[in-house]
Amino acid sequence: MKYVDEYRDAESVKLYAHRIVSTVTKPWRIMEVCGGQTHSIVRFGLDQLLPKEVELIHGPGCPVCVTPIETVDQSIRIAAMEEVILCSFGDMIRVPGSKKDLFTVKAEGGDVRVVYSPLDAVELAARNPHKQVVFFAVGFETTAPANAMAVYVARERGLENFSVLVSQVLVPTALEMHLSSADTRINGILA
Repeated sequence: MKYVDEYRDAESVKLYAHRIVSTVTKPWRIMEVCGGQTHSIVRFGLDQLLPKEVELIHGPGCPVCVTPIETVDQSIRIAAMEEVILCSFGDMIRVPGSKKDLFTVKAEGGDVRVVYSPLDAVELAARNPHKQVVFFAVGFETTAPANAMAVYVARERGLENFSVLVSQVLVPTALEMHLSSADTRINGILA
């Protein structure tokens, strides 16, 4: 597959790993911005290829990881309501609230659905006019336009049963907090 298989070529990986080893002349602490980066780095063992002088620091994490527990609890309360269909991306389903997660609410009979786009939630609202469809919009600012588009489309279609529980996270704000600290020892960002 174009732009996927090229990155799985063992010889290329060895070449770039060797280039990193031969280029590094001092210690580097590089912060990963997203939990997805961390997952891929560890999953494919890329961290094991780096020289000891290169240390990866787990950064602000994915928005799922930094969603306030109060907001997760709010989504759980909403999902437990009989007249509600709560939609979210799959990565939010097992994020723990203070007492349970959305997966547990679903097991208890709540109508919790995984969607792949905010517009999927709009379609659910159109097909279920007697239910309130709530999209749990979690993401960095890059996801905000798609969430806004869903609200716009629902409004244009006159869907009064569509709403959004928003927990957007700004990357620059999170990074600024880390980088402005007098104690920071971060030399670079992987974004």
